[in-house]
Amino acid sequence: MAVYTQVSESQTQPLLETLELGELKALSAIKGGIENTNYFLNTTKGEFVLTLFERLSNEQLPFYLHLMKHLAQKGIAVPEPLTSQSGEIVFTLNDKPTAVVTRLLGQSELTPNAKNCEMVGAMLARMHLAGKDFRLEQPNLRGLPWWNDTVPQVLPYLNQNQSDFILSELAFQNHVASQSSYTALPRGPIHADLFRDNVMFDGEELSGFFDFYFAGVDTWLFDLSVCLNDWCIDLETGAWNKELLNTFLEAYQSIRPLEHCERTLLNAMLRAAAFRFWLSRIWDFHLPRKASLLQPHDPKHFERVLHQRVNSPLHIH
Repeated sequence: MAVYTQVSESQTQPLLETLELGELKALSAIKGGIENTNYFLNTTKGEFVLTLFERLSNEQLPFYLHLMKHLAQKGIAVPEPLTSQSGEIVFTLNDKPTAVVTRLLGQSELTPNAKNCEMVGAMLARMHLAGKDFRLEQPNLRGLPWWNDTVPQVLPYLNQNQSDFILSELAFQNHVASQSSYTALPRGPIHADLFRDNVMFDGEELSGFFDFYFAGVDTWLFDLSVCLNDWCIDLETGAWNKELLNTFLEAYQSIRPLEHCERTLLNAMLRAAAFRFWLSRIWDFHLPRKASLLQPHDPKHFERVLHQRVNSPLHIH
């Protein structure tokens, strides 16, 4: 959530009229994130989030927006995209594909406790099950094909040890993906980016998951691994916080127990999740796009996490 495209109050008026959102009260840019332009949109009909998509196309967007609508209608706490009277869900503002979604209450919890992890773990499992009958298909656009394409682009920015490490891990992940046990992993729509700052809590209650614009059809285990690598670690070292890890896993499995193939490949997917974000952060850091509020993340964090996952495999019962 950065600001690449400036939007004025007057420019939003036609969209407000199309969606019957009343009069504009306030429009304010949202800081943070790296992918899209986001504004809080406050009108006489309520509070919403306006997003202009900087990379995703009009052809790709229906997957994300209809997935959010599907999950919201299944009782999963996510922002619900607004549609026009004619059923449109993707609009255009300043020549960019645009959507408006409901705004979640509360704020992110950046230092989660066991209760936070319990709530997120349980809702992640419910979200996976709720998406089983979602009919649109789109791959995880930051999955293995993207890794294979992107590693050669970032190698010039790495030292020899980093280059050796990233190439070794890429080879390992290609090997894992070729195995029948990987093919057997249960899959469906996943969030793929459910970090602490993409979840909202309103007081003691979990108020919702948001920012679904990395979502795609992939393994549920990869989605779970992304969460474990962020919610259940010491941020300074990347090492596990065993209390948070056990709480998160128990809560998830209370709704959807892991299958045998998932237990077998959990460590490989934890490595995959760490690798994906190390790679994307190297790419964003060294090959950034211009944005007025852009603050790229430090790639070293997920380099440390990946070293931890490789050197200290997890053993679950």
